[in-house]
Amino acid sequence: MNDCIFCKIAKSEIPSTKRYEDKDFFAFDDINPKAKIHLLVIPKKHFGSISTLENDDFAIVGDLIKTAKTIADKEGIESFRLVFNNGSDAGMQVEHLHLHIMGGEKSKHIY
Repeated sequence: MNDCIFCKIAKSEIPSTKRYEDKDFFAFDDINPKAKIHLLVIPKKHFGSISTLENDDFAIVGDLIKTAKTIADKEGIESFRLVFNNGSDAGMQVEHLHLHIMGGEKSKHIY
């Protein structure tokens, strides 16, 4: 998707604070953090949201979680939340599948 801000970040067309990168994923600091540590993990391939995934695409969700664990281990984040937002009513602001890693402090939200 040519106008997707997260696609542009993954291609380094828009600057970000890169925390992790491999051939499939890119992670960076959230510019509007909701926790002391707030990172976003995105697939480099564009997927709109969980709702737009096709049956063959769902492995990406597990791979995102696995990558988040790798990042948390690398960054020394021992306690964290993983959050997927799906749709604008849930707080999704960019229509590109992404996973939030939030930690570094006691969570204010317990569900």
